[in-house]
Amino acid sequence: MLPDNVLLSKNPVQDLRAFLNKKEYSALAVLVDENIYRFCYPLIEAALPPHTMITVKSGEEQKTLDTCTIIWQGMTDQALDRHAALVVIGGGVLGDMGGFCAATYKRGIDFILIPTTLLAQADASIGGKLAVDFNSFKNHIGVFKLPALTLLFSGFFKTLPVAELRSGFAEVIKHALISDKNMWNEIMTKSLEEQDWDRLVLHSVTYKSCVVTEDPTEKGLRKILNAGHTIGHAVESYLLASGNRILHGEAIAIGIISEGYIAMKRGMLEHESFQQIVAFVLKIFGKVKLNKSSFDQIASLALQDKKNKGNKILCVLQNGIGNAKLDCEISLDEIKDALNCYADL
Repeated sequence: MLPDNVLLSKNPVQDLRAFLNKKEYSALAVLVDENIYRFCYPLIEAALPPHTMITVKSGEEQKTLDTCTIIWQGMTDQALDRHAALVVIGGGVLGDMGGFCAATYKRGIDFILIPTTLLAQADASIGGKLAVDFNSFKNHIGVFKLPALTLLFSGFFKTLPVAELRSGFAEVIKHALISDKNMWNEIMTKSLEEQDWDRLVLHSVTYKSCVVTEDPTEKGLRKILNAGHTIGHAVESYLLASGNRILHGEAIAIGIISEGYIAMKRGMLEHESFQQIVAFVLKIFGKVKLNKSSFDQIASLALQDKKNKGNKILCVLQNGIGNAKLDCEISLDEIKDALNCYADL
């Protein structure tokens, strides 16, 4: 069952209009980037009452406090009060950043998320985690706050480049691997083009929502959603800082394989299951070329992971297909060994 503030829609104009008609917002601002304004905003514009636009540049590299300043200034210039709302249309970057800006503007105004990518719909827009990057560290500054509404519409996926759709698929794969062996078995029999996106989004959102309801501020169980992210985020942060950015899902795919290798070495994941994961992930994502000379630096970046406690690197590891174990302490040497495994595939 979906949370009350999440709606899987077949008619986003009708559903958004119905939601806004029940509200009495003093004003409405809409946050987009240049691509969203061109391709996605026209699909829901008819649902919006009179509003003002705030436009920022697209890209993960824009997910900074400097861009937040532009958004906060835009809301200030429009004299939005605490009874106004911000509609955020876009992928995970805009959702994270726009939600963060709304949650901190005048100590918090309502915001409505309309995620347009698979990554955002299946993962980033659910659960109220809002953050921006800081000095190359992913999601380093942020808060927890739920949107007034999250409107999910798979029709937006038709506007996506294949690479962006594939990136979001990494989170769908992760959810199946840690929660549902049957769903994993179903997913891996199909190509990217053959997947049923409405079914997969519903599955991911339902699972993540259950976890978030039990642990809204990531004190315990919610950490399980970070499977693939300890090493994945370290790789992503390193490549971003070195000017070789990859998509988030590509990094998580590396993390899924690398952390799966550690789980296999510890006897938590059967060798056959690990090989199955490797084969499917590489079939979908291909392989990112990583320089082995960078592995010391990448491993060190894992020391900044938000799941850590003290100087311990805490990771989520596969415990068979369909299950995972959180708060597994891993070493820098294990991370480097896992990255070497990935590089040698």
